[in-house]
Amino acid sequence: MKNLIGLLVACSMHLGISQPTANDSLIKVSGGGFSQINEALFPGAVVYAGTGNNQVYVQHKGIQMWCDRAVFYRKDNFIRIFDHVRMNQGDSIKMSATYAEYNGKTEFAFASGHVEMNNPGTTLTTDSLFFDRSKQQAYYRSGGTVTDTASTLKSRIGRYFIAENRYQFLENVTVTNPEYTIDSDHLNFYTETGHAYMYGPSIIKGTTSTVYCERGFYDTRADEGYFIKNSRIDYNNRTVTGDSLYFNRGRSFASATNNIVVTDTINKSIIKGHYAEVFRAKDSVFITKRAVAISVQEQDSVYIHADTLMVTGPADDRIVRGFYDVRLFKSDLSGRCDSIITRQRTGLTKMITQPVLWSGNSQMTGDSIHIQSNTKTERLDSLHVFYNAFIIDQDSSGGFNQIKGKELLGKFNDSSALEVVHINKNVENLIYSRNEQQQLIGINKGTSGRMEVLFEAQEMSVITTFDHVEDITYPPEELPENARTLRGFIWRGDEIITTKEGLFKGQPVPVLPAIQGIPLPKIEEDFFKQDQKLEINKNSRLKGSDLQTRASDTADGIRKKKAGHEG
Repeated sequence: MKNLIGLLVACSMHLGISQPTANDSLIKVSGGGFSQINEALFPGAVVYAGTGNNQVYVQHKGIQMWCDRAVFYRKDNFIRIFDHVRMNQGDSIKMSATYAEYNGKTEFAFASGHVEMNNPGTTLTTDSLFFDRSKQQAYYRSGGTVTDTASTLKSRIGRYFIAENRYQFLENVTVTNPEYTIDSDHLNFYTETGHAYMYGPSIIKGTTSTVYCERGFYDTRADEGYFIKNSRIDYNNRTVTGDSLYFNRGRSFASATNNIVVTDTINKSIIKGHYAEVFRAKDSVFITKRAVAISVQEQDSVYIHADTLMVTGPADDRIVRGFYDVRLFKSDLSGRCDSIITRQRTGLTKMITQPVLWSGNSQMTGDSIHIQSNTKTERLDSLHVFYNAFIIDQDSSGGFNQIKGKELLGKFNDSSALEVVHINKNVENLIYSRNEQQQLIGINKGTSGRMEVLFEAQEMSVITTFDHVEDITYPPEELPENARTLRGFIWRGDEIITTKEGLFKGQPVPVLPAIQGIPLPKIEEDFFKQDQKLEINKNSRLKGSDLQTRASDTADGIRKKKAGHEG
């Protein structure tokens, strides 16, 4: 009986059937239909084969494997498994392949042939996969595809960090979603949340928008993201840049913070500021903090600054609205008011609430001012001052020519300089008369039904009165200083804007918020780097060079390679 028991134990050990042993690190093999020893073909190994549904079963320290055929090198604690291969690590990692091998000493596995690895929420498919159990990392570098609940991710190189539920994708990274695609050369993806972090030049492209950034975050399930470093959002006819951008595709919404530029590519206009909101579906832009709207023209651009600017309407009918302390500048024209509305289709600009306009040395005020531009040439065409029109012209000697009436109509020449002004109804005037030496010889005060003023070199040159004219010219000594102004006279010359930088005169420099950065990716230790060199079994399909990190497979190597191609 003792001999029989001993023989059974010896046979079972020879076949690799699990036995209680002090060496728990030994790979254990069981199941299958039969086993055999063939020293000629597989020296030092036992060959196992399954039959029907009875596959060969392999286990080692919590990892389980099934296959149709296995070759086990007991002395080396190394096994090769073939056909319908399945590998499970607990309930989290499940893998299938055509071929796999596993080293029990190093706990390092390699699989090839239609490899599929599943973990909760994602599935990886690739041609070949390395799996380091000691690090709890999987790695491929021959191209792979990860399917998430919302997207499909492809890359040439991929590395899965099991403990972090994180993938690192390198080179030719593409994320495909029904609503958009992402192209990058370095993307970290968290499988539990669907969060993606992009490093280096990356593009998110949808049907209505394209996002570019060199560092960014995107929630692939909520379809929203945050981007910094040379970030840009391109809509069909607008481009938004800024130090940081937020984007939500479902709401058709974007916001930007610090050093923002919104470019209207169709209408050749630019809006700048330090905080902006863009609603694509509504064709509207809201911008504040040193907000400036610039109408780009070949000869002379027009600048409008306000506390808050809003641009609404489709590309062929943009409307710009400015609120609170509005300032307007053009090389030969400037103005201020409380609010402004300008419509691109009609070329009409309305200055509302305490408006003032300066053309050269002439100041015009009224209850409201309308400026009409030619929609084809974009040059200034005419202006209309409604109610309480008042024009003041400071002559070269410092005197103030003054004309007031119910309304004022002005016409600009081809150079957008004021050429002629008509003042209508209840006209009053106070005009200084000077000789050729610019000496004051008289002051004319009068009234009329209407008046025409011609301008030359942006100064009053010819004045003509009509209808019920009553004029008196006083010698200067007969008209004291306190009688040399018309009722309502206010000269606002210290507010004239002479440069585009003057748009912000007297305003505090806004305090810009600190941008919440996206940290650079941590430098990962090479996948194949070990305290001791990975052991290659002599019976492995792998070679020593297969278990080494190639320079072309690192993030730095990929960047250098791409820079070389671009150069």
